[in-house]
Amino acid sequence: MDTYRPRRSVLYVPASNDKALAKIGQLSCDAVIIDLEDAAASADKIAARGKLPRIFASRPAANHIGRRCEMVVRINPLASEWGADDLLAAASCEPNGILLPKVDTPRDLLEAGDLLDDNSAPDSVKIWAMIETAKALLNIGVIAELGRDPASRLSCFVAGTNDLVKDTGVLATPDRRYLMPWLMQMVLAARAGGLDILDGVANDFRDLDALARECTEAAAMGFDGKTLIHPAQIEAANRAFVPSAEAVAEARAVKNAFSLAENAGKAVIALNGKMVEQLHLVQAEKLLAKAAAIGE
Repeated sequence: MDTYRPRRSVLYVPASNDKALAKIGQLSCDAVIIDLEDAAASADKIAARGKLPRIFASRPAANHIGRRCEMVVRINPLASEWGADDLLAAASCEPNGILLPKVDTPRDLLEAGDLLDDNSAPDSVKIWAMIETAKALLNIGVIAELGRDPASRLSCFVAGTNDLVKDTGVLATPDRRYLMPWLMQMVLAARAGGLDILDGVANDFRDLDALARECTEAAAMGFDGKTLIHPAQIEAANRAFVPSAEAVAEARAVKNAFSLAENAGKAVIALNGKMVEQLHLVQAEKLLAKAAAIGE
């Protein structure tokens, strides 16, 4: 079983904001995305890219809760005048991932992967993909299939809900009712491809109650975490994507039951009046690994 890496709370941090960058080590988020795209005006993009070596040179060994925060770089679209240089500059810093915006087809990911391979980027540099256009949703199945091929480097989907609203013209309601079918489609594709998937941002960072509702819904839909735009949102996301004490206890019971000598080799057992199969054991082991990685 692969080692579980929590991605409950993933905070966008503008590459141009030195004050925000200096606080990364004080945050309890699971990952940060150093943003060269939306957070940088056209005139500032080259300067923002130039900050990457210093940002990664000062990367904290661990945050205040003792876990090293993943660091990802969101570049400009590969087809833009900045994209290729962004990709290579980011790769030279050896981040945990490079987030590609405006991914429409598998070719967008394959071109990025080829460029990384041609420039000897380490295999540890993974690709994250923004799903934020109508075309991406129509192609999401074949895009997600790349996740089954380690050579593609693809490891995570990120829902770009703001751009998706803009691209489709769908009404953005507080309950996200018109986005829900597409969000579920993203989750389904991600699971088919063996990928993690993160929910889009909540724009009103002052409304923490609305954020908490979105996080709870996203966890119920199967998302691994949520992208955030303000440190005040981290706590709610971390809380929503943690397995409950009841779920952990149930998972332990399933694992313990299958480990009993009398159940050795059995495909199905009875536990507390319920039929429990090997698939439930797999689910239990995943949940326990998640709880352990987060810290129960």
